Amino acid sequence: VQLQASGGGLVQAGGSLSLSCAASGRAFNTYGMGWFRRAPGKEREIVATISRNGGYTSYLDSVKGRFTISRDNAKNTVYLQMNSLKSEDTAVYYCAAGIFSRYSSAYRYWGQGTQVTVSS
Repeated sequence: VQLQASGGGLVQAGGSLSLSCAASGRAFNTYGMGWFRRAPGKEREIVATISRNGGYTSYLDSVKGRFTISRDNAKNTVYLQMNSLKSEDTAVYYCAAGIFSRYSSAYRYWGQGTQVTVSS
């Protein structure tokens, strides 16, 4: 599976961005998908995950109520809608495919990352 993330950019605090991650290869709907991020000087952290059929999701506490993960298996794409963005959301965001989990070790395939910068 190859993953291509897009949609990052520069936005003012309080604004919104929508990230997309397009997957190529077979059996997208057999993978749990996740969005992770790494801010400068910080460890990579899980942002949101979604199960294979989209029936289950989980979120980092600090993004609950602001971010929404979704997927369209017909389009082999997973999305991350980010609203009410804060400066602390600034990071490189990565999508990953693997087993539905909050742990990065469960994800086998990773996209290249897309930069999100929130100005205050």
